[in-house]
Amino acid sequence: MVDPDGHILYVSASFERLLGYAPAEVLGRTTFSLLHPDDLEATRVQASKVMEGAQQRHFRNRYRHKLGHYVDIQWSAHWLIERGVRIGVGREIGELRRAERELEHRASHDPLTDLPNRRHLHHQLQRAVEQARLSEGHLAVLYLDLDGFKAANDRGGHDAGDRILREVAQRLLDGVRQSDLVARVGGDEFVVLLPGCRDLAGAQTVADGLRARLKPPFALPEGSTELDASIGIACFPADGATGEALLAQADRRMYAAKRAKGARASADS
Repeated sequence: MVDPDGHILYVSASFERLLGYAPAEVLGRTTFSLLHPDDLEATRVQASKVMEGAQQRHFRNRYRHKLGHYVDIQWSAHWLIERGVRIGVGREIGELRRAERELEHRASHDPLTDLPNRRHLHHQLQRAVEQARLSEGHLAVLYLDLDGFKAANDRGGHDAGDRILREVAQRLLDGVRQSDLVARVGGDEFVVLLPGCRDLAGAQTVADGLRARLKPPFALPEGSTELDASIGIACFPADGATGEALLAQADRRMYAAKRAKGARASADS
């Protein structure tokens, strides 16, 4: 129970079990002093709504436990106008939040490689383009298709193919910055998003480095196999003003690179 300014007037015994504070340690303090900083503004807004007569039944925020960690809580609250107090009843929802985060992760990531999937890539690419547009910045998109994967998959079976894809994902991650994004968008197709990459030359250097990382043989129970990659590059804003345009251009250039590589192989044979 709190006053209009959020000063704590009463807490039940469950408050101490949940957050570790004895009543004497919190009476007179404001609830806002116990909140996670990121939840402070939203909680102030909800408190104002409650005092305007709206009953809040499923509002969530995080309170700091006496030991220092944060506890996820879901609240129901209402305003007793005749008493001038706000009453809130909360319950801990840590397990629920963990389950929700797991579902969110599964919806946005590839189950085999744990890389972001196409849906997550589009969301992040849209954000990156908008940020680059507002700051007059740059970014690059690399569209990568594995050369030789189908033959390796046919020879070793799906288990071997899965092992190769997981290792490809790790090699790609090892070859980019922490701020970059590597996504799996198809069977053996990957996209690398390079925020802040200024030009084609910089993107080409990254692409060459990634191809080099994929060159060492992949060890499999039935023997090692070698792969290469065809990579198409598109840069913002030179090659497109939207994420969709950049992906399409990078995709076209990837297929052009693959056709050129095939033509050279035919000429050599």
